[in-house]
Parts: sequence; structure tokens; C-alpha cells
Amino acid sequence: MVHAHAETVQVGKNSDSLSMENNTAEKIRDIMKRQSLDGYGLKIQVLPGGCAGFSYDFTFLKDPEAGDQILEFSGLRVFIDKTSLAMLKGATIDYSEGLQGGGVQVINPNARSTCGCGKSFG
Repeated sequence: MVHAHAETVQVGKNSDSLSMENNTAEKIRDIMKRQSLDGYGLKIQVLPGGCAGFSYDFTFLKDPEAGDQILEFSGLRVFIDKTSLAMLKGATIDYSEGLQGGGVQVINPNARSTCGCGKSFG
């Protein structure tokens, strides 16, 4: 699999960072356009649950929720709460296509374990 270069956004003074592959931002913007969600952003959350302890949740929102950090990757607005951002420190958000469809995935160096489906981590 060949990836385009990732865009990294530094968050705060302590060099927390979150990266997103450039093709991922483009793909998500394309999905939003097809769903008539112009002006929306991508909300990323880490929630308790899943077979490994935590799961990732991706939702399209018109506006950020109270307390969300607003990041921008290649023109895509990303909303993320401080707790989720701390759990995603150093992570890369990627979009990949496979035999069973495509989707957003998180490459998270903080995950000590992941489940077989790749949708949750511990």
C-alpha cells in the first residue's frame, strides 16, 4: 500500500501531535460532498467499549461540541475532545480500501493491544 505524505498538526505546547494522511482528508471531504454535508467537520472520539477496551467513533458534525479542539488537515476540519486527543497522541488517521470495503483507520502508537477487527484497542 502506498501512502501520500501525512500532514501533522501540533496541538498545545507539549508537542502532542496527530497526523492525517493527505489522501485521507481528500477521501473524507469527497464522502461529505456526496452526502451533501458541505461545511461539516469530522468528529473523532475514543469511547469506552469494544472487545479490547476502547473504540474509535467517527461522526460528521456541522459545529464542534463544547470543549472540542478544532484541527485542520488539508482543508478538512476535525473536532476532537481533549480526552480523546490525549489517547491519540502521536497517532495517524488513515483511509484504506480493502476487499471488504474501505474506511478510516487509526494507527495508534499508544495502543497496547488491538482486537482482530481493528476497531478497538486497549
